[in-house]
Amino acid sequence: MAIPMWLLLAAAQEGESGFASPFEVNFGLFFWTWVVFIVLFFVLKRFAWPVILKATEERERKIAHQLSEAERLNAEGQALVEEQRKLLAGARQDAHRLLQEAKAAAEKERELAVARTRQEQEQVLERARREVQAERDRAIAELRREAVDLSLAAASRLIGERLTAQADRKLVESYLQSIGEQH
Repeated sequence: MAIPMWLLLAAAQEGESGFASPFEVNFGLFFWTWVVFIVLFFVLKRFAWPVILKATEERERKIAHQLSEAERLNAEGQALVEEQRKLLAGARQDAHRLLQEAKAAAEKERELAVARTRQEQEQVLERARREVQAERDRAIAELRREAVDLSLAAASRLIGERLTAQADRKLVESYLQSIGEQH
């Protein structure tokens, strides 16, 4: 086993002085620790601190800018959402209004169609009544003529001679008319 020489030398020195106690003060170590600390502090203050401070300030500005931008965008988003709500409510009202107008127009059209249909029905019924009345009047007149002819034929047979057609016809028609008025 070959143990390096410097390891043996370090072990020998350690054995001579013994182990250092944590409560033991070594002024040489204390002095050089402060010297290194102060030199390192000034080097860092001179070269590293401004760069670190600048980067930190830049980051703070960037974060502040991003926060203000986020707040602005959030406010814009809220405004857009509110505008969309208003537009949606307006669209709903317009749709409801249009639906009501369409219902009213349909109802009005239905009423007009019903009125036209009723009017047409009344006209058809009135025309049918007039036709029935005219047909009835023609039938009655025809029946009267036939009745007059039959009456004259029967009377002429009874009397045995033929009466004058014009005078006899007037007599029978007035008699039938008086009968028709009684009924």
